[in-house]
Parts: sequence; structure tokens; C-alpha cells
Amino acid sequence: MNTQHPSKQRSTGTLAAAIAVTAALAMIACSTTQQAKVKESDVKCAFLGADCALLKPGKDGQMALRYVNPKAAWSTYNQVIIDPVTFWGGATSSISPADQESLTNFFYQALRTQIGQTFPLVDAHGPGVMLLQVAITDLESATPGLRTISSIIPQARVLNTLKYAATGTYAFIGGAQVEGKLTDSVTGLMLAEAVDRRVGGGSLKAAAQWKWGDAENAMTKMATITAERLKAWTSGTEPPK
Repeated sequence: MNTQHPSKQRSTGTLAAAIAVTAALAMIACSTTQQAKVKESDVKCAFLGADCALLKPGKDGQMALRYVNPKAAWSTYNQVIIDPVTFWGGATSSISPADQESLTNFFYQALRTQIGQTFPLVDAHGPGVMLLQVAITDLESATPGLRTISSIIPQARVLNTLKYAATGTYAFIGGAQVEGKLTDSVTGLMLAEAVDRRVGGGSLKAAAQWKWGDAENAMTKMATITAERLKAWTSGTEPPK
């Protein structure tokens, strides 16, 4: 029989919750990038096409929204074409053309670097060749000076931590949202598609980066995840689901 006073029980529960939140925040504070929620209303179905309606929320460690064709003959694919990355931010985007070009080139090279470690990268369509098309649909620049202050000064760090607890993101961070689709290069069959959004984490190392540092970290992580999934699905080490 539990004879502990109710007020003590509440205090114990509150303390345990506080410890859990603090531990979680401490882990996130060590990361350079973290996943953020994607609003389905922001998805560019004009880019993804008719299969956009197949997108479903991903699980931990997966893209935010995703679809993987379970009937595709994944083991038959062994080469990849990566189209140049495009920017779909809209005519009213505040991102300058120069920054758009720089960041799409950065993401294109990140994809080639990561995927090229496992698959031959080719230019010609043919049997066994997957076609990867990717678009950046949103970019957020960080404010390095203010971000550093919010990460170092104790009072500002407390406020920053409270903001994270309330919103899931830190202050003055940047990030990127991307969409991608993978098709059979010959038939056009949709093999997989995804939408993901990542923003800066609480890492002090990342705080002093240039304004697009968080966006670059986000795209590098997305490229890494993409390469890992393609390797797993085509090798059969992970079921395509």
C-alpha cells in the first residue's frame, strides 16, 4: 500500500519529468541538426506529381513524410542518376538567386558524395538504373551572433531551452525543407518519395557557423539518410516499408 502524501507524489512526478526533459534537451544540445515537423500544406505536389497523395508520416529515423513502393523489384537496381537539384521556393522567395544556386549545388554534391559511396553514378537511363530528382522547397538562414549569445549566456540559454520545450526548435537557427522522388529511369515507376525538414540543433559548435550552416548540415544529413536507405532496400538488409 502506497502511504506517500499526495503532495510528495506530485513533487516526485514533477522532478522525474523535469529530469527527463533536461536529459532530452542535453542530448539534443549536442546535435548539429534535428528533424522538424512538415506542414502537409507546404508540400509541392507539382514537383512530386500524382503520387504525392501516397505520402504518410515517417517513423523515428525516417523522413518526415514518405512513401516507398513495396512492390518494386529493389534488388534489380544497382546504378543511380542524380538530376541537378532545383529550388522551388516560389517567385516571392526572399532567398537571393546567388544563395539558391550555391545551396542547390551544395546539396547536389552532398547527394553525389553519399550515394556514390555505394552506387555507380551514371548519366544514361537504362535497366537497373534509378533516377533521383530532388528539390529544395524552403530555406531558413540562421543568425550566428545572436544564436551564439543564446547558447552561451546563462540567462539567454534558459530562455532558449524554454523556447525549445514549447516549440521544438531553438532561437535564431536556420534549416531546410526538401522533397525528393526516386523513379525507374526507363518506365517512370515511382519507387519512393519523401519530404523532410531539418533545422539547427543546440550544438555550440554549430552556433558560430555562417548563416547557411544549419541548412547545409540539414542537407548533408538528408543525403546521408537517403544513401543509407537506398543501400538497405536494394541489398535486402531492410524491408522497403
